[in-house]
Amino acid sequence: MSERSDMTAIVQPMLFPLGQQLMTRGVANRLVEDEAFARFVAESMRRHASGDWGDLGEEDKQENAFALANGFRLLSAYEREGMPKVWIVTERDRSATTVLFPEEY
Repeated sequence: MSERSDMTAIVQPMLFPLGQQLMTRGVANRLVEDEAFARFVAESMRRHASGDWGDLGEEDKQENAFALANGFRLLSAYEREGMPKVWIVTERDRSATTVLFPEEY
């Protein structure tokens, strides 16, 4: 793969503004301690902003498609082996996006 092709694979268009980017204390503490987790969260945020809702069921993905088109709250879930599951929530007015662990909801 050429260098240009590699960059194209990394850059994904944002479908909506994330607003202020926030995280819970639990996520923030893990980010400081675990560089691999920090990369996982950054990748998950990029996926969320591009409309890749991660590890949701088909019904929840359809709900997000409706929410995106109609200005409602968006939710994504991401899992990777060796990492804790994270949820990412963007508020309906797109003023803020929060990363949290499901147990912190």
